[in-house]
Amino acid sequence: MRRLRVGCVGTGFIAGKHLHALAGFDDVEVVAVADAVPERARQAADRIGARAHADGLALLDNEDLDAVWLCVPPFAHGALEAAAIDRGVPFFVEKPLATDLAVARTVADRVAASGLATAVGYHWRHLGPVQRAAELLAGEPAQLVTGYWLDKTPGVGWWPHRDNSGSQVIEQTTHIFDLARHLVGDVATVAAAERPAEDGRGDVPAAASALLRFTSGAVGSISSARVLGWRHRVALNLVAEGLVVELTERSLTDHELRVVTADGEDVIRSDEDPILAEDREFLDVLLGRVSQARVPYDEALRTHALACAADRAARDGTTVSLLGEGA
Repeated sequence: MRRLRVGCVGTGFIAGKHLHALAGFDDVEVVAVADAVPERARQAADRIGARAHADGLALLDNEDLDAVWLCVPPFAHGALEAAAIDRGVPFFVEKPLATDLAVARTVADRVAASGLATAVGYHWRHLGPVQRAAELLAGEPAQLVTGYWLDKTPGVGWWPHRDNSGSQVIEQTTHIFDLARHLVGDVATVAAAERPAEDGRGDVPAAASALLRFTSGAVGSISSARVLGWRHRVALNLVAEGLVVELTERSLTDHELRVVTADGEDVIRSDEDPILAEDREFLDVLLGRVSQARVPYDEALRTHALACAADRAARDGTTVSLLGEGA
């Protein structure tokens, strides 16, 4: 059995989850790890018997890879994807795609021209409860959508600064926007408002709320807040004719689907590991067992465009139309 040779750029929390998953597959060899902090790269590489590199470009220059995982902060995207495309290396990239839309669109155009296999880490789409929700809503489409990401401010230094993270809407709540797109369809227009930060910790807003009108005719809102000391609620609720569907994430491996009808309610709890599932799927794409990932780069771009539109609408106090933009 041929083992795929892969590398990983980044050693933070989510990169660690991917490295753990990849190291557990018999048909994969993680040969290299890179990080801007050389000691972190060395420690992560030593744990799995890989080589360490001081940055992702050096890793791509010096390793013979079947694929690379790009798990870097939003501000670090662009050059890494371009380097992977130049070398013909398929890549899995963690969301968000960038801090803005322009960088992601440039990458998407190059991916389309190259035909390179890609995948993006919108992990909710790999969950059984989400698939069950999609089945229910196929018969009774959602009419009202309410979503939430109510949480603390992450502890990494770059996160509270808009130039580095984009915003909470772009860096975190993008998962909720993606889930809404997956279950309800594309969005036609978005208006939004935000409350500026007052804690002296950067310029990412303390709270933001977006009002959405979907192409299906459904309406809804998705709200974010970073002022708590804990994760309070990460969820999407959908109301259809005679049906309420509620999806909640408590952690990466703790999800809940609550289905409410006039006859009562059913609750499905899941301890699935969606990181493991999305990594396995992309590996199977590379091995020719699956035609493409559930969320290739062009599909992720549509979600990123929505998150960026919600962020821009809040900043500028405007209504942004997504009709006719493609992504």
